[in-house]
Amino acid sequence: MKVLAIDTSNQPLSVALLEDEQLLATMTTNISKNHSVTLMPLIEELFKQTKMQPQGIDRIVVAQGPGSYTGLRIGVTTAKTLACTLKKELVGVSSLEVLAGALAHTEGLLVPLFNARRNNVFAGGYRDEKGKLVQVFADQHIGLDKLCELLKVYPKVIFVGNDCTTFKKQLLEKMEPERIFFASQNFAYPQAYILGLIGEGKVAVEVNSFVPHYLRLTQAEAQWLKNHRETDHEPYVEKI
Repeated sequence: MKVLAIDTSNQPLSVALLEDEQLLATMTTNISKNHSVTLMPLIEELFKQTKMQPQGIDRIVVAQGPGSYTGLRIGVTTAKTLACTLKKELVGVSSLEVLAGALAHTEGLLVPLFNARRNNVFAGGYRDEKGKLVQVFADQHIGLDKLCELLKVYPKVIFVGNDCTTFKKQLLEKMEPERIFFASQNFAYPQAYILGLIGEGKVAVEVNSFVPHYLRLTQAEAQWLKNHRETDHEPYVEKI
């Protein structure tokens, strides 16, 4: 299977081409630039380097969220457009699962997280079962204090992701230091190669109904709900 993997869910932008689980080419940047400008040129460069034609791929795998609203919309919209145009399969993968996937054979509870601001995070729980990554608890938007309470029952917790550095001091204060660990910076950023590997094993989705997993309301949606509490609001925003 030939796969194009796309992750624009946060500041890092990563794309990769795979064939039968083997990496053909990948590019990752961590520069605060507009992904809408950078993404397609990087994809074009991948095809140029591998001398592969876009029509030659079988599946497009995209990081579905959580993450940046804008970043998610860019990645998902691009993936859906390519899938429709090229008539290829589309698969969505949790952006948090991509982080955890790089440590799939690690013993303990893997907790990838992204900074969601105001002392909140996007986090999920994953562990290795016979070489396969499985989800222990669902990806969620959660306050840091509540996350620490949730994790108290686990004997070994490994935090994954660059944003862990922002909360490291608090985590060490709120949890038993001997039970928590922080993954190396080698695994701090999502890699499209890992995304592609995970996506090869998932079931393709219906392209038109595919949407990002934001896991929280946008500011506009929250304000709308605040002003229309007694109104039937389903659906009140058309999503991509």
